[in-house]
Amino acid sequence: MDEKIEFRLLSKQNVEVSLPNQLGYERIAMACSATFARMVGFVPERIEDLKSAVAEACVNAMQHGNKGRPEARVVVNMNFRDDTFIVSVMDQGDGMPEVPQFPGIVRIIEEEESTRGLGVFMIQRLVDSVKFNQMTPEGHMVTMEMKLTNRTSA
Repeated sequence: MDEKIEFRLLSKQNVEVSLPNQLGYERIAMACSATFARMVGFVPERIEDLKSAVAEACVNAMQHGNKGRPEARVVVNMNFRDDTFIVSVMDQGDGMPEVPQFPGIVRIIEEEESTRGLGVFMIQRLVDSVKFNQMTPEGHMVTMEMKLTNRTSA
């Protein structure tokens, strides 16, 4: 397995991190995104939301996209422009056949339903917008966006 971590500063507003496909390395993506978000002015509460969404997207990429293959990589690209923090998480998989529907939280708690789709549900609730099933020449990509200002409640 290639355990090398690669950081690339693509511009003052764009950073890329390439991670081994091994659980635990998502923490590096969390720390990088949190530091970058702090540098551009995000409040601590929004940074915590961002860290959770990035971690979930990375774990999904490792487990489901790359199917645990040790030779695969997860690439996280962070970009800040127009008061929007954009994080793309790319794996070397084929994407999801379909985006899971919202899970039945009560049924999950009562162990009547599997936790499938819970991570997708979390990401959708933590960020301002998310796009799943974007295909690139390298594989599948999830793109999450958070505005610098706090979201308004729906």
